[in-house]
Amino acid sequence: MTDKHKLSLSVQYASNAKKIPTRQQFRRWVKAALEQDVQIALRIVDEIEGRALNQSYRGKDYATNVLTFVYDDTNPLYGDVVICAPVVAREAKEQGKDLFAHYAHLAIHATLHLQGYDHEKKREAERMEARETALLLKLRYPAPYLDTE
Repeated sequence: MTDKHKLSLSVQYASNAKKIPTRQQFRRWVKAALEQDVQIALRIVDEIEGRALNQSYRGKDYATNVLTFVYDDTNPLYGDVVICAPVVAREAKEQGKDLFAHYAHLAIHATLHLQGYDHEKKREAERMEARETALLLKLRYPAPYLDTE
């Protein structure tokens, strides 16, 4: 199913973190979640930039793990994804998850957001979480929500 959808992906590394996935890894994870043609700029940032973006766009004064920006809903879909490396590393450690499994989850989560998935309402959240879990299992990563209940 995913091979018929086109992906244009640029990855920007703006973080000093030691362990960050390669462009090829991000491409594999994003491509797994594609349901339409998508053009994405994916930026890996440190805490200062992550916090500034979260403050500017969501009014929240802390760095979050991932931010997704959708610019239009044409085909192909255009959007930006920002992943904050120190937050991802901290969360993975706190939750006892493999670092790259957590990156894979966030890349998939952001890709689904770009395509209209949401988790504001319970039913939407269940649908999105089920899709994320299925995709991660298919990629041979553990289910991401087992320990968060």
